[in-house]
Amino acid sequence: MTNQTPKAIVLLSGGLDSTTCLAIAQNAGFEIYALSFSYGQRHSAELEAAKQIAENSGIAQHRIIPIDLGGFGGSALTDHNIDVPTDPADGIPVTYVPARNTVFLSIALAWAETLNAAAIYAGVNAVDYSGYPDCRPEYIDAFQKMANLATKAGVEGSGPVIETPLIHKTKVEIIQWGEALGVNYGQTVSCYQADLSGRACGQCDSCRIRRVAFEQANVADPTRYI
Repeated sequence: MTNQTPKAIVLLSGGLDSTTCLAIAQNAGFEIYALSFSYGQRHSAELEAAKQIAENSGIAQHRIIPIDLGGFGGSALTDHNIDVPTDPADGIPVTYVPARNTVFLSIALAWAETLNAAAIYAGVNAVDYSGYPDCRPEYIDAFQKMANLATKAGVEGSGPVIETPLIHKTKVEIIQWGEALGVNYGQTVSCYQADLSGRACGQCDSCRIRRVAFEQANVADPTRYI
């Protein structure tokens, strides 16, 4: 009797971090089930990138789940009445989407349980993370404890492990890791306000962090800017 290849859910936004996570999970030998969300975000370019990345990665399955977080607003990423900032700000920025990672991880957990997946990969980062509270190690630890308590698989000791391989990495280290794994960052979109063709504004917080990181990593920046 042969052992089955272990399965992993990968949260795939189409951005730099999640695409690196996908490559890391593949390199670890998992059969990949990618999960993306149409949650009322400001633009669809990142989601289109996720579709292309999934198609080009030879994964088992890619699902896009519609959720109307935009109906609540409260974030520059979901509310067109709130401008995307172009200057660094102290504290939690207006690009934070209330409870987004909790919603995403919860849905990933449901799919992981039905697939009997061994892991859920999320590209959260606590170094160059722009102050988001749901990207911290403490948050991931708390979610893992909840998952172990709240699911049949968790109670029976076979629940998925929440894997966050990038959580303590700088953006430079993430890019270097991805380059070593052959990630094509030209496919990714990180900009908070990219245009319809996926071109980046070059001014938002995400663009600034990404541009500087490519420079410091001594890797040619493949980003298409407006």
